[in-house]
Parts: sequence; structure tokens; C-alpha cells
Amino acid sequence: MSVKPQKPWHPAHREAGMTTLGMIILVAFVGIFAFAGIRLTPVYLNYMKVAGVINGIHQEFDGKNATSMEVRKSLTRRFDIESVGEIQSKDVKVKKVDGGMEVAATYSHKAPFIANVYFLVDFDKRVILRR
Repeated sequence: MSVKPQKPWHPAHREAGMTTLGMIILVAFVGIFAFAGIRLTPVYLNYMKVAGVINGIHQEFDGKNATSMEVRKSLTRRFDIESVGEIQSKDVKVKKVDGGMEVAATYSHKAPFIANVYFLVDFDKRVILRR
């Protein structure tokens, strides 16, 4: 049985790997992004409700020559059913434009992050209701 002679240690033969400090920094970095995602998820879910309401208005009234009162009534009903927060049906603008009406939900949402750091997210969902 022969034993292979051991090679002398050389700096180019260092073992590669992550140190404890490197692992802590990586976990902290990933944790911050995960926490940001957790804080922003409800904001975007609420926007998805608003977008669904506006798209529903478009499907219901596009090409039917609806009045702004009918659109407002439907908006209020849909906002109640969907339990939309952060914006109310009265905040949605319904105005006459060439060829019909524009329904626009434009709002900002300020979500807290860490201490006095906030995320400010602007949303703008518009549809044109043709006559």
C-alpha cells in the first residue's frame, strides 16, 4: 500500500466558500427584498380590485350610450361588492370626451416600509366608454 505524497499548500489552492459574515449580509439583503414584497403585495392586490371594477364598467357600458349617473351608480355598487380600500367610488373621475366618456381611477398609495421609510406607489387606470 503506497501513500501519495501530500502536495505543499499554495495560496492559489485556497478553498472557496462563503464566510459567516458573507452569509449574514446575503440573508439580510434577501430579507429586505422579501419584506418589501410583503409590504407591497396588499397595495397591488387593492389595485387589481380597482382595475377589475374599471374593466367591468367598460364591459358593462361600452357602446351603450350610458349616462354619467348610471356609470356612477354602477361604480358605487362594484366598489362595495369588491370591498375596495384606499380609494372610494367618488374619487373616480367620470368626464365626457370626444366619442363618449372617460372613467379614470388615479390615486397614490403610501405604504410604510421600515421606520420612517415609505413606498409611494402611483396608480392610473383609465377606460373610454364609447357611445
